[in-house]
Amino acid sequence: MSERQTIVITGATDGLGKGLATELAPRGARLILHGRNEEKSQALIEELGPKASGELVWRLADLSSLDEVRNLAEALLEEDRIDVLVNNAGIGTAGGRRESAEGYELTFAVNYLAPFLLTRDLLPLIQRSAPARIVNVSSAGQAPIDFDDVILESSYSGTQAYCQSKLALVMFTFDLAEELEGSGVTANCLHPGTYMPTNMVRAAGIEPATPLEEGIAATVRLIDSDEVEGVNGHYFDGVRESAPHPQAEDPEARRRLRVLSQELTGIQARA
Repeated sequence: MSERQTIVITGATDGLGKGLATELAPRGARLILHGRNEEKSQALIEELGPKASGELVWRLADLSSLDEVRNLAEALLEEDRIDVLVNNAGIGTAGGRRESAEGYELTFAVNYLAPFLLTRDLLPLIQRSAPARIVNVSSAGQAPIDFDDVILESSYSGTQAYCQSKLALVMFTFDLAEELEGSGVTANCLHPGTYMPTNMVRAAGIEPATPLEEGIAATVRLIDSDEVEGVNGHYFDGVRESAPHPQAEDPEARRRLRVLSQELTGIQARA
C-alpha cells in the first residue's frame, strides 16, 4: 500500500468498518473514516492515532438522508484523489419498517441507495485517481427484488429488506464493473463473513459465527492485495469467487434497478 493512497471507508466506527480502519491505519495510507455519530467518530480517531502511520480524517454523515450523502460526496470531492472507496456502512434486520428522510424503506435507502449515490458522485475523482478500486460490502443473504414493491409498502419483512438491499448492491457492482472496464478502476463486492460479532448481528439476536478477523482479512484483500490487481466485476464469498443470486446476472433486472436508482436519487445513470 502506497503512503500516497487515500482510502475512504463508510461505517467505520463499528464492526467490520472499525476493524478495517484498525488494520489499515499502520500501513501509511490517508484514511478517511465515515461515521454518523460525532462522538464515536472522534473516539475512533483518538484510538487509532497512536497506531497510524498516515493521516486520519473523519467525515460525518447520516446515510439515511440522501442530502447528507450528497454533502459527504461534496466534501470528499475536495480530496486530491481517492484510490479506494469501501462502501461498508449498512443496517441489519432488527426493528420494523422504517423510512429514510426521503420516505424510502430505510434498509434499501442506507444499504443500497446511499452507496449508489455516493459512488456515482465520487466516480469522476476515482477515475482520475486510477488505478483505483471500489469495494462494496454485500452479503450472502440475497433475495430477488420485487420491482412492484421495492420499498416494501404492501408487505414488509426485515429479512427481505436486508437481503434485497444486498443483492441490489451486487447488481450495482456488476454494472459499475462493465462501465469501468479498461479504465484502471475496478469494482468488486463480497460477503465478508457469516454473522460476524458486530453490533448489527447482536441487535438481531443472532449468535456470531465467523470471526471478525476473517471478514477483515477478506475485505482488506480486495482493498490492497496484488492478488486481485485488475480483477473486476466479481462477487466473493470471503476470499473465494462465488455466484450471487441469479437476478444479479439478469440484464433486464439490472436495467430496471438502474432506472429506479436514477429516479430515487435524482442522478444520471445509464439507461
